[in-house]
Amino acid sequence: MRDELVIGTRGSELALWQANFVKRALEAAPPGRRISIKTISTTGDIVMETALSKIGDKGLFTRQIETELLNGEIDLAVHSLKDLQTEQPAGLIIGAVCPRGNPRDAFVSDRFENIDSLPQGATVASGSLRRRSQLMAHRPDLNIVEIRGNVPTRLRKFDESDVDAMILACAGLERLGLDARIRQMIPTELMIPAVGQGTVAVEIRDGDTEAAELCRAIDDPATRVCVTAERAFLRTLEGGCQVPIGGYAVLKGHDITLTGYVGSLDGAMHFRESHSGPGSDAEAIGLALAEKLIALGASDLLDEARGVSSSSQQEVL
Repeated sequence: MRDELVIGTRGSELALWQANFVKRALEAAPPGRRISIKTISTTGDIVMETALSKIGDKGLFTRQIETELLNGEIDLAVHSLKDLQTEQPAGLIIGAVCPRGNPRDAFVSDRFENIDSLPQGATVASGSLRRRSQLMAHRPDLNIVEIRGNVPTRLRKFDESDVDAMILACAGLERLGLDARIRQMIPTELMIPAVGQGTVAVEIRDGDTEAAELCRAIDDPATRVCVTAERAFLRTLEGGCQVPIGGYAVLKGHDITLTGYVGSLDGAMHFRESHSGPGSDAEAIGLALAEKLIALGASDLLDEARGVSSSSQQEVL
């Protein structure tokens, strides 16, 4: 048994909240281990003046942390699940999926109550193509600008600008005690969350039985079922930061319902469908929903979105 286990994480306020959340949970679980936290910078933290869709999304917020995990420099890696690639690097597995927080997106504004109260032509900041597409599908008159940075940085940039509103994740604001900034919790009927949104994941080395045993104590089976369906959906569509895809699963009793969204960058063309079945078939449900959207034409839409997003010169706030 190791004397101490080391958690690797990004250094943002939200990432450290997540790491400390996992640390406390693991320390409280038998046999009560000593755990420390190591902060690691990732590409997504370093390159801050470029839209995410133009950087590429293969391990943007995880690669450096996963390298240290594989090299044995840390024992566990804590991530926002939505940052993880849908295929784990060889030698790594998801040891724990923590109970999901609020999965919805948040409407932030000092002047307006909700999306529908925004005036014609209002400007909204968002760092997500998924949010951009769904906003434009609902309100094609809006002007969307890119914003980058961690949660406090985005709020500061927003407060210093003349932008009318901004969209962030509810979970991040709530976890940092900033939920007073939420004017509207956007219904999932209007905006499908990102795959895994609101969920903290713990990544470990495959074969590390000690870490795996610890992680079992904090794994939430219901959340794992839901994100398994969502991640299978995203993996089949080969999605990420460069394309507008949303996926959100709800487990009721033993049955799961997965709703997915694929859209163009301007929201003019989009597909939204659902698929249900036993939670034990979560992987198959994600695959079936993706194939349903592909049959409707989602692949062509995603190919077009990839081409446009990688070449766009969108302003970054």
